Amino acid sequence: MYLIENPVLQRELLVNLRMGRAFVLLFLYVTLLGLVVLAAWPTQERLDLTQAPQEARQLVDLFFIGQYLLAGMMTPSFAAGTITGEKERKTYEMLLASPLRPTAIVLGKLLASLTHLAALIVASLPIAMLCLPLGGVHPYEVLAAYVSLLGSVMVFGAISLTCSSLFKRTAASLVVSYLVILPLALLAVLFWQMGASNGMVRLVVSLTFFPAAAIVITVMLLAMTARRLLRPPDVGSEGKEVVDLEQENREAVGLVIQRDQFPDRLFAPPKRETLMADNANPVYDKEIRSEIFSQGTLMLRLVIQVSMFLALPLMAVCLFIVPAWFPWYVSYVLLFNMLVGPVFCAGAITSERERQTMELLLTTTLSPREILLGKLLVGLRISTVLTSFVLLPVALAGVLEQQYWNATNVWVLISSVVVVYLTCAFTATTAMFCSTLCRRTSVSLMISYLVIIVLFLAPLALRTLTRTVFHGAAWEAVSEVASVTSPFAAVFGMPFQTQFLDPDLAQGRFSRLANASRSGDWQVFWGYVLFVCVALSVITATMFYSLRRRFQVSGR
Repeated sequence: MYLIENPVLQRELLVNLRMGRAFVLLFLYVTLLGLVVLAAWPTQERLDLTQAPQEARQLVDLFFIGQYLLAGMMTPSFAAGTITGEKERKTYEMLLASPLRPTAIVLGKLLASLTHLAALIVASLPIAMLCLPLGGVHPYEVLAAYVSLLGSVMVFGAISLTCSSLFKRTAASLVVSYLVILPLALLAVLFWQMGASNGMVRLVVSLTFFPAAAIVITVMLLAMTARRLLRPPDVGSEGKEVVDLEQENREAVGLVIQRDQFPDRLFAPPKRETLMADNANPVYDKEIRSEIFSQGTLMLRLVIQVSMFLALPLMAVCLFIVPAWFPWYVSYVLLFNMLVGPVFCAGAITSERERQTMELLLTTTLSPREILLGKLLVGLRISTVLTSFVLLPVALAGVLEQQYWNATNVWVLISSVVVVYLTCAFTATTAMFCSTLCRRTSVSLMISYLVIIVLFLAPLALRTLTRTVFHGAAWEAVSEVASVTSPFAAVFGMPFQTQFLDPDLAQGRFSRLANASRSGDWQVFWGYVLFVCVALSVITATMFYSLRRRFQVSGR
């Protein structure tokens, strides 16, 4: 019932592994990893293994770290919609009414969602083995890396499955899963890099402590999810599509959203009790006051609490203790917006299609411009306000910390804020554009994440490869041109200057990093500004044209 004759596991495996995208994803994944190793392969006719091990180790470490981060980002896409998908398809109650035990359901969902990802990881093993003849890496280190990778994927899948049981929409489950998983993935990468100087300790921890901890955490999360399925609080979902927010606030634990108080009313204004003005946009008014929060505020409250919990230590270290790390905090703000920004716009049009109200909306007296602007401004307003909460410490540091009080750093602070808000506009508009093209919200959200990740993070990966394995002026030129699409490159390219004011503190462990003024220029910043302006113009024009054609087809 749990493994061999588990109908949930059998059905999910048949559906997932027989889809065409499973084979396409496997081909692209292995091809990409193979091209990286091929491009970085030594070109010498004779390889001196006494000199090459350091470069070989860098190649293997880069291979595993890249694969680890890819697995961390892909796991929620496979597991975060396993239970919410049942709720969205109205089959959740039928599943609970089956003779299957909750543990069998949860275990089947987890194994089915991670089987494809495990196949991708195992398929990359022959490529990793090709790097062993270069020297510098022991086979046991490869084994430890793959054990850690599989254990992490198991934990990330359990986290995503737990989030899927808490929410009614895949988008909410996906964003909360990412907010929890990405910090854990970054901590694991940091541990792997710090353990490079002591390979034996890293090997022992990776083969003993880490797998045991992963199994314990996974079992605990699965037990919690199974207990929730055993006594589900959300049975009868078809009759409870709209949540009573006042009752939810009375029963909520932790943060409570008060829609009639500041700053909550910035992203959650109170319900309208008066007539709407004649020139008001009814789509905007309906979305901002009712639609976004019709499924409750649990996701929003968790996003705020998790983001602020992570922001506090980063703010203390990156903005006040070591101001030279200021760009790293801004990068955290950008990463937060990458995860949160698309959520509120990726379902703007697809939700109308899923509810079969799209044609009804197009037959109203509203123009396509009013419909799109109303939905876009709602998502942009919510994501911008949430991002501003995390960005507020930057302004606080600029006022309180004297090391930011020079002409160069003031402009760097202002420019960083500009980069953040341009990123807010770009992520929201991109998600809105994907929503006009797709038919399902989950597909729209995943495509939005894919486009944003490629544009924002691929230039950083290319720059890292250029500095480590790809050498040559041509690669450096390509890396510089590609960096204009990344806000992270724009932030790190600014000429930020700082030094310790306390002579005693300047002798500490951070003196080398803190006293060094980072040289840079404004070319990447202005390139990113130009890229976002052009991209927003093109995307907006394409959206209006696409909806106008649909508008004309409907008979208007």
